[in-house]
Amino acid sequence: MIGCVTADHGIHLTWSALQRLPSDGMDVDNAVNGRVALVTGGTRGIGRAIAEALAGAGIAVAVNYRSRKDEAAEVVGGIERAGGRAIAVGADVSVSAEVDAMIEQVRGELGEVDILINNAGIALTRDVAEVSEDDFDRTLAANLKSAFLCTQAVLPGMRARGWGRIVNISSAAARIGGAVGVHYNASKAGLEGLTRGYAARVGRDGVTVNAVSPGPIDTEMAAPLKAAGVGEQLPVGRMGTPEEVAAAVLMVVGNGFVTGQTVGVNGGRDFI
Repeated sequence: MIGCVTADHGIHLTWSALQRLPSDGMDVDNAVNGRVALVTGGTRGIGRAIAEALAGAGIAVAVNYRSRKDEAAEVVGGIERAGGRAIAVGADVSVSAEVDAMIEQVRGELGEVDILINNAGIALTRDVAEVSEDDFDRTLAANLKSAFLCTQAVLPGMRARGWGRIVNISSAAARIGGAVGVHYNASKAGLEGLTRGYAARVGRDGVTVNAVSPGPIDTEMAAPLKAAGVGEQLPVGRMGTPEEVAAAVLMVVGNGFVTGQTVGVNGGRDFI
């Protein structure tokens, strides 16, 4: 028997039955094994956890950095010691020429990019009275323009091959006030709009585009939130971990029927 109908009319499938389901439009078993991923801003925190999780799934990973070369090398070294394939690629992903050079390097050393994780970004904490035009421009370039440039660079190849996964790392600040500033709010809200716009246009080409939206995550960037006890105010009573965000990224990378979505990883922050 494939499964059973429960009192709430849900259908619970057994694992053996799931393995027998048709795979059209659905990734099963090792569908991502052997793919090539690019993780922008992959040297620490959430980006590092994502790079390591992808490598653990058998994916070759290009770890992008802008200035943290030594930390990128450390991430790559850890992946290689665990038996994976990885390279470090330096580029300011808000500059088109550097993005193009980065993609060429990844193509030459690992292969065509099948999975793009747009994680690079900055968070300049500014009050409304303090935020400057330069702060606004820098934030949108790092958090939003970079995702556009990287997506445009890899999308033609993904569409031609009929398979691709793009995941944009957003933030709960796309929908709430947050502590960073209006410039940061705008950049992350724009990123989610970019996600839906691409998803609506490339799904029939085998490419999915989703956003993963972390709430308070225990990273170097969120140290002030931890000190303020923000995690204790959440329904789960704690801040999240980078590994929990990485697990959500793996979930959407491995599912060809999920696209145009924003997956919240926030400890219940959305409904308090």
